[in-house]
Amino acid sequence: MSKRAAAALVAGTMVAVLSACGSGGGGSADAKGSGGRLTVGFSQVGAESGWRTANTKSVQDAAKKAGITLKFSDAQQKQENQIKAIRSFIQQKVDVIAFSPVVESGWDTVLKEAKAAHIPVVLTDRAVDSKDESLYATFLGSDFVEEGKKAGDWLVKEYQGKSDAVNIVELQGTTGSAPANDRKSGFADVIKTDAKFKITASQTGDFTRAKGKEVMQAFLKSQPEIDVLYAHNDDMALGAIQAIEEAGKKPGTDIKIISVDGVKDAFTAMSQGKINVLVECNPLLGDQLMDLIKKVKAGEEVPRRIKTEEGVFTQDQAAAALPTRQY
Repeated sequence: MSKRAAAALVAGTMVAVLSACGSGGGGSADAKGSGGRLTVGFSQVGAESGWRTANTKSVQDAAKKAGITLKFSDAQQKQENQIKAIRSFIQQKVDVIAFSPVVESGWDTVLKEAKAAHIPVVLTDRAVDSKDESLYATFLGSDFVEEGKKAGDWLVKEYQGKSDAVNIVELQGTTGSAPANDRKSGFADVIKTDAKFKITASQTGDFTRAKGKEVMQAFLKSQPEIDVLYAHNDDMALGAIQAIEEAGKKPGTDIKIISVDGVKDAFTAMSQGKINVLVECNPLLGDQLMDLIKKVKAGEEVPRRIKTEEGVFTQDQAAAALPTRQY
């Protein structure tokens, strides 16, 4: 082989290697989509509630607006599906992985695989329980403990000056999930300061309307007196309202209802007097998430924890707030 031919072969090989490496080791040209667009693998919990549907739409719309290629996976509320999706994203060499964990624990192995592949991970809506914080870049979402405390604060104020026992039933979210764990603990921390507040029954309703109705029906049969229902999300509360009405009781009056999320259907129910208070949890995180993803990929420093700002709404505010609800 001549020296000129050998040089040409080496140059060609170098071009091929550089092309395969892509930009900053984030993935191949195919993974980045047309025009070198950023590619993000996003694993969603599922479509169990109106809140979750609004969250998914927000993420999808924001990705399109930001010019980001989004590879979307619905875990159908199963951790094993989410782990498979994350491994698939790693194989596809996406630039960034974002996901909302089904449950808090059991993520270290797959997140270590993402780290080994030099793919940064952004947590959205829900956190993970891991001692190794280097496994993810940042977490964007609500403070679920604070939401539980806000629910408890309203209850304490509502019954201030009254000495009679207050019997509470609790509809928990998906067992092991961050919002279920934290909304429960935050609420419990507040009400434990007064012995008149008693949680007489607590069971998961999996964040769904159907399960919320089913569990509330069981509560109504097993609990002789129910003064308050605390639901970890609106869909379960709305299902419980159906059960309460079918039992011949008046939701919001015979049984006071505290719920978390603040979806439009719940505001409608509250304007009808069926829900007493809503603790807001904003699902419209898409724009913030895409901005974070761009910063993380660019190597910019971002806060470890970014909280969303949310309020508390009572019946007297429901009618005025309803027209402006986006989800």
